[in-house]
Amino acid sequence: MKDNISIEQEIKKSYLEYSLSVIIGRAIPDVRDGLKPVHRRILFAMHELGNTFNRPYKKSARVVGDVIGKYHPHGDSAVYDALVRMAQDFNMRDPLVDGQGNFGSIDGDAPAAMRYTEARMSRLAGEFLADIEKKTVNFRANYDNTLHEPEVLPTKVPNILINGSAGIAVGMATNIPPHNLEEVVNALLYVLDNPEATVNDIMKFVRGPDLPTGAYIYNMKGIREAYETGRGSFKIRSKVEVESRNKNYDSVVITEIPYALNKSNLVEKIGVLINEKKIEGISDLRDESDRNGIRIVIDLKKGAIADVIINKLYKMTSLETSFGINMMAVVNNRPQLLNIRDIMIHFLEHRKEVIIRRSRFDLEKAEHRAHILEGLQIALDNIDEVVRLIRSSSTPAEAKEKLINAFSLSPIQSQAILDMRLQRLTNLEREKLLEEYKEILKKIEYLKSILENIQVLKGVIREELEYIKKTYSTPRKTVIMDHDPGSIDVMDMIPDEDVVLTMSRNGYFKRTLLEVFHQQKRGGKGIAGANVSEKDFISTLITTSNHQDIYLFSNKGRVYKLKAYEIPEGLRTARGVHINNLLPLSKDEYIATALSERNMNPESFFLFVTKRGLVKRTAVELYKNMRSMGLIAVNLKDEDELIGVRVVNAESRIVLSTRDGYAIHFECTDIRPSGRNAMGVKGISLRKTDRVVSVVIVNGDDRNDLFSISEKGFGKKTSLEMYKVQSRGGKGIINMKVNSRIGQVVGSMLLNDNDELIFFTSANKIIRTTAADIRQVGRSTMGVKMVNLDQDQKVICFDIIIQENQL
Repeated sequence: MKDNISIEQEIKKSYLEYSLSVIIGRAIPDVRDGLKPVHRRILFAMHELGNTFNRPYKKSARVVGDVIGKYHPHGDSAVYDALVRMAQDFNMRDPLVDGQGNFGSIDGDAPAAMRYTEARMSRLAGEFLADIEKKTVNFRANYDNTLHEPEVLPTKVPNILINGSAGIAVGMATNIPPHNLEEVVNALLYVLDNPEATVNDIMKFVRGPDLPTGAYIYNMKGIREAYETGRGSFKIRSKVEVESRNKNYDSVVITEIPYALNKSNLVEKIGVLINEKKIEGISDLRDESDRNGIRIVIDLKKGAIADVIINKLYKMTSLETSFGINMMAVVNNRPQLLNIRDIMIHFLEHRKEVIIRRSRFDLEKAEHRAHILEGLQIALDNIDEVVRLIRSSSTPAEAKEKLINAFSLSPIQSQAILDMRLQRLTNLEREKLLEEYKEILKKIEYLKSILENIQVLKGVIREELEYIKKTYSTPRKTVIMDHDPGSIDVMDMIPDEDVVLTMSRNGYFKRTLLEVFHQQKRGGKGIAGANVSEKDFISTLITTSNHQDIYLFSNKGRVYKLKAYEIPEGLRTARGVHINNLLPLSKDEYIATALSERNMNPESFFLFVTKRGLVKRTAVELYKNMRSMGLIAVNLKDEDELIGVRVVNAESRIVLSTRDGYAIHFECTDIRPSGRNAMGVKGISLRKTDRVVSVVIVNGDDRNDLFSISEKGFGKKTSLEMYKVQSRGGKGIINMKVNSRIGQVVGSMLLNDNDELIFFTSANKIIRTTAADIRQVGRSTMGVKMVNLDQDQKVICFDIIIQENQL
């Protein structure tokens, strides 16, 4: 009867065995040669086949067949995939396989089948197996006990750092980036002479990874952390250049991309962002990459700011990625997290062991040869007697025994004398034997010094490392950035010029330099504005500068935020881009008002005003965490819409003006602060057909005149003292005499004589004039002609231009 077995214990035991098999046998590299078993077996099989760099290529299928038939009991596709990766110069910093044929591409194209491709070891890979026949490493039985394979390769190359490694095991993973061979060797030479070297000392030679795809890396803090603890991360940023196609047209050219990034996926992602209008200002995208390198070209539209688009690409695509370092490796058959110094110490110890074992092997052979040469010298010194003894013997065995007894030779020496050819009896051959014997004695002395003197041993390691550096080192591909480019503000790249932002009722938005609007005399016809359709008109106009935040409030009561420079630049007569390309507006939603505020005080409030006369005061602080989808700014009743938003403080006063020419002036403190989702309270009681058209904030500055303009182009400037302060919710007083000749009120605004005014008409004309040209009149007057309009034309909107010395 069999003993009972605990299921729990059996599962634990089996899972641990499985875990160890995956960790040691598949996923985690050995710290000494930096290879996983499959890679080690591929190189060993190629070595056994004589498939070296100076021999003809062999079919990849031949190599894969030997690997799976002799050493690696797994699928052929897994072995071929590993072989292919060792040949890809975009995956390996220093490839270990020299491939001929289609071995895949950085676009993710699959390699050709193994029956079509050919391969051989690279010259560098030959250094992994140098002296393997000299018992430099231990061998073990293969999976069916018919052959033997090395447990580790006697490599002269610090491969675990140079080519890195990546793998996922059970409960652990490794991710070691590639490094520059020359830098690593220089660091090893320093550690060899200074065993107590610190990570700081090593980083004087190895500043950071060196990736096969080049690009830029930064975050030295993360790299240092990884080198000190074994874990850390750094950022990889593509190499991007700006090229001029012709006057006013630029192209952004990507020439190097992050390590392990699929280029075709990157191009596809950029294309999707362009099509979805998430990145504006791009006219064309094409991949011009060839055998000479990567070249992704992004043509920009006229006026597009290259630096802004580049930063958006870094933010929204994989042009910038993170690499998490996890330096896990197998040490004495156990996985261990290592820092960079540990890895170097283990590699140097491996080299010491290999050289000692090689020296012992060579010493044994040299002593054996010296022993034979000593016997041959004895024979040559006594050649006549040796010939006599041999001729007097009836058999070789008898001759061998006579020589041993006559000259006190060993059986090996006696046999060597019997095997000696007669030509060795010449004087020339005799001199050669003597010379060989002297050289052998020197070699024996040298080999013994290696085994007995640690300094001599270190000298051998140093010579080999210097040879590897001199023969195989290549210039660094990856540039290390000392600063964090993410800390560079995009606004540093964009001039803070004064601009005019205009938006049409149908949602076309653009940014135009203020300087293109020339000042005119009052009553002029204006210059051409945006070229919009007959059924569209300019509804919003803001004068601001490129660096300002623009709060965009929709008629549905939502708020969105953009930087002024994010709004595409357009000519004075251009229509602009549709707001839906910049903001995720819903059906029937449009931007009702926009607000630009310089250095907004976080203790201020937003004042919301609806067309039905409701007002709400909410702290600006509640809107600081703006999402890309916007925020609810105010709740609205049915058939009501948001028409204006202003920034106020507790000392502010408010003037609401209506379409039918009424206005109300009340204290801001009459409105109790409320939350984002509140609906608000009554600000003015409206007549039946009336509606609020504008809101003016009085902050006690030098703007003491209330300017109002009608849709027929009549404007009036009245002292604010003529508008008495009332309680919130009243019907207000007359602000402007409204009739069919002057039309209804478009809006009101506070100004002084230093301000300039800019108007937009329904004919898309733009007029810019000074406030000083407008004389001050009474409250209930019609005003004076501001704009000379043709029949059926109207003033749509206006704004004041604040001069720089007034900011």
